[in-house]
Amino acid sequence: MNQPYPFADLDLARRLERTEARANAAFVDSRARLQPDSGACWIAVAGAYAMFDGVDSPLTQTFGLGVFESISDAHLDELEAFFTERGSDTFHEVSPLAGPELLARLAERGYRPIEVSNVLYRPTEHAASTPTALVVRQTGPDEADRWARTSAEGWRTEAPELVDFMLALGQISAQARGIACFVAEQAGEPIAAGALSLGEGVALMAGASTLPPFRGQGAQRALFEARMAFALRQGYPLAMVVTMPGSASQRNAERQGFRIAYTRTKWHRPAR
Repeated sequence: MNQPYPFADLDLARRLERTEARANAAFVDSRARLQPDSGACWIAVAGAYAMFDGVDSPLTQTFGLGVFESISDAHLDELEAFFTERGSDTFHEVSPLAGPELLARLAERGYRPIEVSNVLYRPTEHAASTPTALVVRQTGPDEADRWARTSAEGWRTEAPELVDFMLALGQISAQARGIACFVAEQAGEPIAAGALSLGEGVALMAGASTLPPFRGQGAQRALFEARMAFALRQGYPLAMVVTMPGSASQRNAERQGFRIAYTRTKWHRPAR
């Protein structure tokens, strides 16, 4: 019998939010270790993780706000001070399981919603294993730069201005503790990349990218299946992925059996 999907309730939200928070905390720790002058750091407040990875980094925000503890004005004061002291605006990625009271409080404090994302999940057991000519493998520590370049080059056609940024991001991510990096190879050359972070019994899939000339050949499907099998061997019963609503990434995830657990809203307040 297939492993059942857990209900999309508060307990699941806590597992998913903490998994992503820990993955991003590991990245921030990696940044701080590799670039000590960056000021990268993070704190925990009322169960939420607040990350600072630089003023312009998409990781500079909180994860898990309101799903572990009720959030008071004092908690928000502390979080806002953390960002403001570092010259950053404040950003919160908020699950709807945090409740409408938190959303009302954020609006009252001058926050505005600026982005939405879908959090999807599925059991790792009984993932498909599709025959493929591609070789998918986990990369070693000495291949961090090669993995990062493969991941970054996947952005070349859609957003060439982001390639250098994604390369720098990938080089740090590939050296973060708890992050497993994978490549799909054709004739010994990497054509696609993906990463995996393990936490709270959940495997977070991220970093998916395929080089433009090799799209449509099943590379991302092969990476999905390989990472799911890896997570299952490590004893992780669930996998998750975060996508933009209605995106190609969401469609790819749903083809692999992922379901939407909930849609998050990202809230922003300028530094004062």
